[in-house]
Amino acid sequence: MLYKEIHIGQFIKERVEEMGITIDRICNFFDKDPQFIESNYNSKSIEVETLLRWSKLLEYDFFRIYSSHLILYSPPAAVHKNNNEKSQKIPFFRKNIYTQEIKDFIIKRILDQEMSVHDIVNEYSIPKSTIHRWLQKNQPINKNKK
Repeated sequence: MLYKEIHIGQFIKERVEEMGITIDRICNFFDKDPQFIESNYNSKSIEVETLLRWSKLLEYDFFRIYSSHLILYSPPAAVHKNNNEKSQKIPFFRKNIYTQEIKDFIIKRILDQEMSVHDIVNEYSIPKSTIHRWLQKNQPINKNKK
């Protein structure tokens, strides 16, 4: 899965096909006509409330796709010397928490020789030590070792 270019409608359509949900059920769930559903499939972006409803219907967190994009493609956050600058009105999320999907995506790119560790560090700003730790954990265990 490529997180750089997101066409959320395609992801939704694939999930609907995966789950085998009928168009009638989807139309009833949204209280909309089939043209609305088809326009969602063709949309590169979807209103947040609608995406939330799709996530509930399809039992899949479509927002995680966008979170993965932020983790991989947004610049590292500047370190605030004064913790009082953080907003107390909205939740604060650390950027350096990598999901298993992100780890798998990075490891696959390295193992398939699409990118080197150096390329990953430069492109996604993931520390080299973190990548090496993921690669070590991903290696198959040699059963012949004592």
